[in-house]
Amino acid sequence: MAGLINADDIATVKERSSLEDVVREHVTLRRSGSRLVGLCPFHDEKSPSFGINPANGFYHCFGCGEGGDVISFVQKVDSLSFTEAVERLAERFGVQLRYEGGSGRSAGEATGRRSRLVEAHRVAEEFYTDQLLHQQAARPGRDFLRARDFTGAHVRQFGIGFAPRGGEALVRHLRDKGFTDDELVIGGLAGRGSRGLYDRFRGRLVWPIRDITGATIGFGARRIFDDDRIEAKYLNTAETPLYRKSAVLYGLDLARKRISAERRAVVVEGYTDVMACHLAGVGTAVATCGTAFGAEHVRILRRLVRDEPGLAPAKVVFTFDGDAAGRKAAMRAFADDQRWASQSFVAVEKSGRDPCELRQLEGDPAVVALVEDAVPMFEFAVRTTIDRFDLSSAEGRVQALRAAAPIVASIRDRSLRPEYTREVAGMLGVDVEQVAREVGRAGKVTVRDDPAQRHTPASASEDVAEPAPDEGYLPMPDPRDPVVAAERQLLQVVLQYPAVLRPDAIDLLTAGHFSAPAHRAVLEGVHAARAAGGSPSGRAWTSAVTEAAPTAVAGLISELAVATLPTRMDPLTGLPTARYVDELFARVRTIGLTRRIDDAMSELQRLEHAESPDHDRSRQLGVRLQQLQRELAGIREGMG
Repeated sequence: MAGLINADDIATVKERSSLEDVVREHVTLRRSGSRLVGLCPFHDEKSPSFGINPANGFYHCFGCGEGGDVISFVQKVDSLSFTEAVERLAERFGVQLRYEGGSGRSAGEATGRRSRLVEAHRVAEEFYTDQLLHQQAARPGRDFLRARDFTGAHVRQFGIGFAPRGGEALVRHLRDKGFTDDELVIGGLAGRGSRGLYDRFRGRLVWPIRDITGATIGFGARRIFDDDRIEAKYLNTAETPLYRKSAVLYGLDLARKRISAERRAVVVEGYTDVMACHLAGVGTAVATCGTAFGAEHVRILRRLVRDEPGLAPAKVVFTFDGDAAGRKAAMRAFADDQRWASQSFVAVEKSGRDPCELRQLEGDPAVVALVEDAVPMFEFAVRTTIDRFDLSSAEGRVQALRAAAPIVASIRDRSLRPEYTREVAGMLGVDVEQVAREVGRAGKVTVRDDPAQRHTPASASEDVAEPAPDEGYLPMPDPRDPVVAAERQLLQVVLQYPAVLRPDAIDLLTAGHFSAPAHRAVLEGVHAARAAGGSPSGRAWTSAVTEAAPTAVAGLISELAVATLPTRMDPLTGLPTARYVDELFARVRTIGLTRRIDDAMSELQRLEHAESPDHDRSRQLGVRLQQLQRELAGIREGMG
């Protein structure tokens, strides 16, 4: 399997790809000044707020905030990974990709092997389904499904099949269809033993596992015979070039459009649960494949539900069995809750039934009601945590309070904390003030990337974690502020029209010249891109700044790279006039210097009234004030 795509080839893909051509496949565009505008493909709107700048290859929606380059557009609009988007564009625009650690190969060759493996899985799925529907030996499989109210039509709808018990039936069938032994082994459809190839799955019901485009990339197989020598209830395809269980969700191909449209996802525990939900009308249901729900699954769903701060919260509902294992799985999901900006909920049926059992015994409305009646993840986590303690004793109540307090302290929406504080007080039978004090002292429940190192809510014998900072968060600048507006316009010039600036202009700008933290972060990316050898020209310039800047301002950079400057352009060059740029540059520097002078004078005044004056610091500030005032005078005299 190839390694990472060569960075120079990624840059070539960006240069050769026409953002305009790619976007026009999804959006009707019209020209508005130097931009092309249209209705946003990522959210519903009545008037166009989506624009692209063909000159630098960036797009931005001023309605929903989506923005980026041609690669990120393909990622978002087609729900692809970064690598898949690069390979798709490379194939379209004729770029040969090289992979680090592997031999050079064209995009067509790279996808050629994948196409063969996908086709082998498609043929295998058809074979398995035909066996289930028509072979006498598959009757136990049909009985299993019939007992759960699944019909032959449902078998065809979900592509369910039966793997014959003999052990070589699929191998023979695929060989007859022209597939090689290596393709069968590499694809995980067969194993290789001392006597040759053998079927990976034997005597089991099989469900096709598909990627987001609907291509079958693996199978999940359920034990149905008591004499099956493999006791595991479920077997899944091993890791292959097509299939990584940590990056796949069963049913996502069927649920993708509704998840995106409704901004809601339902995560269940098994294949039959997904079937039951979809047949009951809950078409946003998905499930993991032989692994716990993890960080990669979070990223997949976040991309689909547009799980972003600043938007109305999306909704993710987890359903778990009512037994101890289900409660444990729910707490694992709670540990990942801080990865979401959306609202997470938990649905557990009171009698412990899963969605498949619920549909079978009580019908479709009961499945819908289970999902609709889900409780917030925090509430479920608190109740599950408190249930571990004996609340009849004072010691038990104190221990439960200490265990529950970090959960309440972890609630992102601070306005909800007082209500949950009262709720916990009622659950424990203690004073609200006592709970509030404990919550105030508690650290937040944090999540670590290593599942074995995850920090769970502290019990009485565990240390409480330190409060977790809001990493990566930067408040967005307020363009109504005249100072911020001037800073914004200068950064637009730096990103869109760097050629109009004097050669040393960018180097004269410092973080102290900008009042908005997000603008300072963008400038940080500008300087880093320059230090890395980036030339402030062409579409590669904006890409270099985006890659060098903190990820928290990637959307702001795309916005600045596309937004129209509020000034008349030179009719001959189509660029901002030199007078406009010089005045803007001088204004931002003047405001920044004035602010720094005020700060220095304020500190100097505080030092003069301090109980223990710091004379050295006072002298440093005096020298600094003189330097700043000389610099300011130089700008005002037109020498800066």
